[in-house]
Amino acid sequence: MSNLLDQLKEYTIVVADTGDIDSIEAFTPRDATTNPSLIKAAAAMPEYAEVVDAALASGKAETGDGADARAVVDAAIDRLAVEFGHRILKIIPGRVSTEVDARLSFDMEATIEKARRIIDLYAEHGVGKERVLIKIASTWEGIEAARQLEEEGIHCNLTLLFGLHQAVACAEAKVTLISPFVGRILDWYKKDTGRDHYPAHEDPGVLSVTEIYNYYKKFGYETEVMGASFRNIGEICELAGCDLLTIAPSLLTELQTTEGELPRKLSPEMAKASDVERVSMDRETFDKMHGEDRMATDKLAEGIDGFAAAQVSLEEMLLGRLHS
Repeated sequence: MSNLLDQLKEYTIVVADTGDIDSIEAFTPRDATTNPSLIKAAAAMPEYAEVVDAALASGKAETGDGADARAVVDAAIDRLAVEFGHRILKIIPGRVSTEVDARLSFDMEATIEKARRIIDLYAEHGVGKERVLIKIASTWEGIEAARQLEEEGIHCNLTLLFGLHQAVACAEAKVTLISPFVGRILDWYKKDTGRDHYPAHEDPGVLSVTEIYNYYKKFGYETEVMGASFRNIGEICELAGCDLLTIAPSLLTELQTTEGELPRKLSPEMAKASDVERVSMDRETFDKMHGEDRMATDKLAEGIDGFAAAQVSLEEMLLGRLHS
């Protein structure tokens, strides 16, 4: 009997949720995804000191002599994220997700500008835009930015996605991929209900991703579904068959060292037979559905704040390195 990770890879594209090169080499995922917290964790490792120093040097060169330290760091952060992405792409066959500053989540034009910059920096490394996913929060403005970027051939990963309304808007904007956050949904329901445990098949995050997957396959949308933010391998096993799953190294290890049968739980055929009603989406409908969904409202705001705080923390770390 094979381990759960090998079986999962038969149904689902496995993505490594880490910026650590060693972890990616160990688990051989097709794709990888990063965020400021993961970049900071990797950048703090002694083995990547020269990567950080090179990014700061490039930031200085880009901004010119006498530039404000924060301007240098702002330029360096983009270069650092792309440098890690470039290194990751040398060892995986697929794509890497690189995140736009979460503080731009409600600014469509600034998001588009930042995405173009990231793609240009990858191009300096000889990396084509087909191998990069620009990671953007699933606000209405973020989704509309992604719509325009996709029209330009820049592919997007819409993150911090907690509700069907966000998923439908993303699909209609023809974004490449969405990342619904399984574990964060579970966290909210546990706190809201006072329950300390949900069986995997009743897990609210699992049910949300299943609903979104079935909706997409039922109505023929091409946008890919990548479940993210897992708390345990039970959630992962319940989503076997999802287009992609992005999984932290600790859970990849658990899957790799666990043997047992892993049946497929999601498939286009089952989705076609599901009882799902189509939603007509516009800004008014999006805002109404979002306002009525306390969980999605809370977790989107919390997620943006958290990603923004991680970005600030990374900036402060680089400022410290710049002044050392």
